[in-house]
Order: sequence, then structure tokens, then C-alpha cells
Amino acid sequence: MSEKFQKNSVEFSVKGDHALFSDVLTRAGGEKCTYMVPTYEALKGLIQSIYWKPTIVWHIDSVRIMSRIQTVRKGMRPISYGGGNDLAYYTYLADVYYQVKAHFDWNYNRPELEADRNLNKHSSIAHRMIERGGRRDCYLGTRECQCLVEPCVFGEGAGFYDNSGEIAYNLMYHGITYADEAENPEDKGKMTVRFWEPVMKNGVIDFIQPKDCSIKRHIKEMPVKPFGREHNNFAGLDEFRGGEFDELD
Repeated sequence: MSEKFQKNSVEFSVKGDHALFSDVLTRAGGEKCTYMVPTYEALKGLIQSIYWKPTIVWHIDSVRIMSRIQTVRKGMRPISYGGGNDLAYYTYLADVYYQVKAHFDWNYNRPELEADRNLNKHSSIAHRMIERGGRRDCYLGTRECQCLVEPCVFGEGAGFYDNSGEIAYNLMYHGITYADEAENPEDKGKMTVRFWEPVMKNGVIDFIQPKDCSIKRHIKEMPVKPFGREHNNFAGLDEFRGGEFDELD
């Protein structure tokens, strides 16, 4: 393993009472049903809650399912489009426990932040934020599914599916590629929704990276919004994220 990969990679565990990785096909009627395993986008959102800057792009490498996959249904009263509340049933995962391995690369779609490409700085902050449980609220899929983040060594400990062999899943939502993180030429300047067919091998799912997803659809045109104080959004992001751009640089 190279020194660069060691520095820009992280490993952590996440535990929660519930998780909801929404299957988009079940949401049209107002009810939600979770996928049985985490999506790439949900885990990326989790690591971005732990530590994020526009200078870097997080990539999820693998997730290890540590606990038994089980679901629970809850009656909810979401707000109706016509006013008032509806009655709906949401299907959550219960008592979830995962190990996650991820790494970050530079966001080359943001040349204005080239001066911030300091590997040691971002690696140190990311590991420190994992030790502290994240910089912002951490949750699994939806805001009501709060979770606990801790450092770990990926692969250590006994998992429920360690000897389960290979389990294939059908077509699943992988994530969204926004214009500021697009790598493929055909995805530049667009919002792209990605899909894939995951396979769990002895409890571990190795994700393909967004640029390698062949099943995708372009949703709309999307320009890259630049960061910088001259664009009046850098300072606002400073305040939103607790001044990380000045205090921790």
C-alpha cells in the first residue's frame, strides 16, 4: 500500500438503532421502504458529515455488514402536499452496524482551490473528526436515523455474514454525480443519476466508483458553482461549517 493511499484513506465503524436507504420505487406513494444494504450515496453523505471541504471528493471503497439484516415498520404522519398530515408506513433497517472504508482525492473541477491541496492537513483533520464522532450530525440515510461513528480497523471482529458466501442484489440506486464532481466527459455540466447491481461477498460489498457506473441517466444541465470570497459564498460556508476554512487551515 502506497504512502499516499494510506494518508488519504480512512476506516470507521457506524452503529445505529435504525437506517433508511430509500428505494426510490417505493416513494411515489408517500411511503418509504429501505434497501437491505447501504447505498454508495448514503455512505458518502455520512463521511461528508464527518469531514468535508470542496477541495476533496470522498470515494467509498467498501462496506462490511456486521449485524444481521432485519427490518421494522413504523407508522408515520408525513406532511401532505394538500396540507395537513397523511398516514404512511416506513420500513427501516433495525440495529445496524457497519464498517466502512473510504478515501479522498482532489476535486480537479475546482482549480480555484488548488492552493488548498494539502494531503497531510486533510488527512489529519479527517482522522481527528472520526475520533470525535463527526463534525456534523451523522445519520444513516435519513435525518431521523442518527448513528454513532468510531474509528476501527476494517475487517477486524466477527461479522454476521462472514461465511455467507456470495449474495447478489438486483438493480439499485448508486448515487448522484453533480457537475462539480463529474469525471467522465459526458457527465460534465450535468446532474447524473447512477445505478448498479451490488454483490455481497462474505459480508463485504466492494463499490464500483461513480466514473465506472455504466447504468446512468442525465437529469439536467448543471453549471459548476465556483468557491471563493469574490463569489460571496466562501465566507458563508465558513460560518455554516464552524469556520473550518480559516481556523483549521
